[in-house]
Amino acid sequence: MDKIHTLEDLYRHKLDFVPDSLKKDIGHFNIFKVEDFVGTSGKPVPYSRKDYYKISLVVGTNRYHYADKTIEIKQAGISFANPMIPYKLERVGEGQSGFFCVFTEEFLNQIPNIKEYPIFKTGCFPIYELDEETLLEFQHIFNQMIKELNVDYAYKYDLLRALVQQIVHKTIRLIPNESLQEKSHTANDRITSLFVELLERQFPIESSLQQMKLRIPMEFATHLSVHINHLNRALKNVTGKTTSQLIAERILQEAKTLLKHTDWNIAEIGYCLGFEDPSHFTSFFRRSVQTTPKVFRG
Repeated sequence: MDKIHTLEDLYRHKLDFVPDSLKKDIGHFNIFKVEDFVGTSGKPVPYSRKDYYKISLVVGTNRYHYADKTIEIKQAGISFANPMIPYKLERVGEGQSGFFCVFTEEFLNQIPNIKEYPIFKTGCFPIYELDEETLLEFQHIFNQMIKELNVDYAYKYDLLRALVQQIVHKTIRLIPNESLQEKSHTANDRITSLFVELLERQFPIESSLQQMKLRIPMEFATHLSVHINHLNRALKNVTGKTTSQLIAERILQEAKTLLKHTDWNIAEIGYCLGFEDPSHFTSFFRRSVQTTPKVFRG
């Protein structure tokens, strides 16, 4: 897997310059037209984790590769990328158009509660296909962003944050209501949230020398200062799955990602995921996927 792709890399790779505002603590925001980055001179960004957030509105057929998944959008779509998930956008065919905006953690942190929304959840890379009416609404907002970014106005970045929020809320409205129902925040919910955060913190695996530190339920219980039985009950109550199942599912997802997007050998991938013996990793993978890592890789 390629190294983390930074905003500085993006500017050097695409525009041959790095803006001074990248160094400022207030956070960085910029917006671009897709048309300026495609065609014969366009260079695709490799599959990698980025150190910035990105919202893309793209018209045309595209394949989004992220984690162990591939999703194809045939007409138009909007996507939200966060620094925790490696991804790559594969453009299919000609006539690509649209916009994308990029911003740093510092820029996002000045929007209250925004990370609590589903599209910025840890481990999430939301992609939504758009109909013609919704596409026009988003195009209007992105065009307004371009206009405001080029205006000499003291509070323009506050206005740009408001436009980002508008995009976020319009997108959340595309999610079925039943998926957004507010849950009462019980002690079980809190433990589950802390467990998921602790589990996700170990990913993505970005080096063949990196290894998971927490792999068994007891280790998670110890770090969360709860009894293992209490952790198991809480997770089962909230997710319907055991601690072991949740850990195994996340390890399997990362295994598929590494097999798909790296040239590391099977033993190296197994080691990264906590399997000291390659045969144990192969057995685990075969039980879960009904095939071997080698066959899955193809």
